[in-house]
Amino acid sequence: MELLHNLAFGFEQALTLQNLLYCALGCTVGTLIGLLPGLGPLSTISLLLPLTYSIPAGGAFIMLAGIYYGAQYGDSVSAITMKIPHASSIVACIDGYQMTLKGKTGLALFTAGISSFIGGTVAIIVLATMAPMLGEVGFLFGPADYCALMLLGFFCVSFVSSGSLLNGLAMAMIGVLLGMIGTDVNSGTARYTMNLPFLMDGVGLISIALGCFGIAEVVKNLDNKNVLTPFNGKIKLMPTWPEFKRIIPSALRGSVIGSILGILPGGGPTIAQFAAYAADKRFSKYKHEIGTGCIEGVAGQAAADEAAARTSFIPLMAIGIPENAVMALMMAAFIVKGIQPGPNMIASHPDLFWGLVASMWIGNCFLVILNVPLVRYWLSVFKIPYVVLFPAILFFCCIGTYSINNSLDDIYTTAVFGLIGYLFLRLDMEAAPLMLGFILGPMLEENFRRAMLLSRGEFGIFFHRPISATLLTVIAIVVVWQTLAFFRAAKKKRLVAQTASMRNDSSVAV
Repeated sequence: MELLHNLAFGFEQALTLQNLLYCALGCTVGTLIGLLPGLGPLSTISLLLPLTYSIPAGGAFIMLAGIYYGAQYGDSVSAITMKIPHASSIVACIDGYQMTLKGKTGLALFTAGISSFIGGTVAIIVLATMAPMLGEVGFLFGPADYCALMLLGFFCVSFVSSGSLLNGLAMAMIGVLLGMIGTDVNSGTARYTMNLPFLMDGVGLISIALGCFGIAEVVKNLDNKNVLTPFNGKIKLMPTWPEFKRIIPSALRGSVIGSILGILPGGGPTIAQFAAYAADKRFSKYKHEIGTGCIEGVAGQAAADEAAARTSFIPLMAIGIPENAVMALMMAAFIVKGIQPGPNMIASHPDLFWGLVASMWIGNCFLVILNVPLVRYWLSVFKIPYVVLFPAILFFCCIGTYSINNSLDDIYTTAVFGLIGYLFLRLDMEAAPLMLGFILGPMLEENFRRAMLLSRGEFGIFFHRPISATLLTVIAIVVVWQTLAFFRAAKKKRLVAQTASMRNDSSVAV
């Protein structure tokens, strides 16, 4: 009963004309920013943060939050239509772009929009009902627990890759090596920089993502003499009832995963999308279709992406600890307004907390109203001849990667990874495991070092803590299961080859 009273109070704050305009503005700006390669919510909020000085506190936070979760849907549009991802839409390139090649772009975009709405709604319910309690969950995870969690992500690489397990593991290891480039955080020693100053801070995630997915796909299309844009004049937007029944379980699964990972520091949308995709490849009834343009591959990651973006606010508002760079900027906005995020914030400023929670659901509705009718306009990009379209794609890729550090070196790095990504495509090596290794590798190293320092070099810390011990047990089960599956697949291929050889011999004898 108290929850309903608090939500009614929150909607009373959020439904004022002023706050509705700020919410609509944030969602619109976030969606537009998400469409542009490389320009994410971090750079946008950084630019708009000074403008919030003259805006009332409630309206400022509602607008900044709308930019953050609005950008998550905009990210998926460019990933699905042109295979140009942001950090939070890398997985959308896999099945989303395959659906585009099959002429199902409208269905893919509609699925992403509906799944994002479901993921956002589930996350808002979690945020409203369990924020104070779930905020303390982050304190239960120590370095050893995070290390085991990251390690589990590596052993789930086969769920992200649709090809060979060995290829997937090799690509993940390449990603780990790329993540090691830069300055060692403990010793300050430069690693794998080849004496190039711009590599001292490491290789940017956006440079690798735009190169291996966006530019590599453009080069691949140009390599094909008969480039056809995947638009046949017929737009399928609404899913059929059987397709809708396939969307719901995947979206709910992704919502739960995203809501959980959004709470953990270092989690957020980037990790949640991979986890949701891995869960779909393991538990979906249509798991054998995922990776070839399957609707579940779009629904699960979109829901997890949106859910994680919203539950990222729980550590900030319940504990006072930002879990990523965007939340750090949000914390700066709170402090500028004289508000200290933390356990006392909900009691001291209930109008801000519950108004922000209510505005998230209103923003969820704005995103559906704004984006679903625009799907037909997003599809008009395929009416542009590819000879005109591909220079525009390369231009936006260069602008996006340049805008992060205002450095031409980032453009050169993106071009290099574009050629590397094209080589991977020709060798049938997927880039998704590489991105997973690049993201998890540095986090695994950092938490492993912390755990070793706390335990003074004793590996027993991983088995003494209940959370890490449980995760290591799960890892052991996954390793055994994947090993058995690998040998079963190899045996099946050998039997098929022997059967085909026997048939050929019999036909020659006849």
